[in-house]
Amino acid sequence: MIENSQQNEAVLSNQLEGLIQDLPDDHLSIEELIDRCGEEGLLLVSALLTLVFLIPVSIPGVSTVFGAVILLIGISRLRGRALWLPARVKRYDVPVKKLRPALSRGLKWVHRLEKISRPLRLSSLAEGRVIDAINNTAFILAALLLMSPFGFVPFSNTLPGIALLFYSIGLAQRDGVAVLFGHLTNLATLIYFGILISGGGYALKQLLS
Repeated sequence: MIENSQQNEAVLSNQLEGLIQDLPDDHLSIEELIDRCGEEGLLLVSALLTLVFLIPVSIPGVSTVFGAVILLIGISRLRGRALWLPARVKRYDVPVKKLRPALSRGLKWVHRLEKISRPLRLSSLAEGRVIDAINNTAFILAALLLMSPFGFVPFSNTLPGIALLFYSIGLAQRDGVAVLFGHLTNLATLIYFGILISGGGYALKQLLS
């Protein structure tokens, strides 16, 4: 189990690398994955599951289940309660043989984002009752954007995925600057989706006319 004190001392990429290396050889359920990290490691779980949205992964059903888990983690953080998952999601088995190399490739994103992160920098933007509510609501928004039906459009998963990684890094290390970058990436995602929707609506209107 990964304790909270260990999380503050070790960078997220090192924790993720260790977790990926320790995965079993055959299958791993979502419940087993969370048990390996513990309740204090939910941000680590979120970062890990987000990686599959940043690279092409051909594992049927993974994106839907992983997106739902990330969303429920955000809700549990906002409510200040233990994570609740539907039984079907907890028992969902992931083929580790396909997942491990995909996660290892996705780690490059974590290494990139960590280069601009510093623990306890502007921590007032990363902790506090009101700030926690704002940040966790933004985390949930990013998860919803990640699950939006635009998967076939370039960058539609990348942008909210990067936002979630910024939030995971920033909240775990209490780095307000990383959290702020998460908010900015969320905003960029909303603008991008707005352009997609308005452009699609305009194209449909022109086609019908």
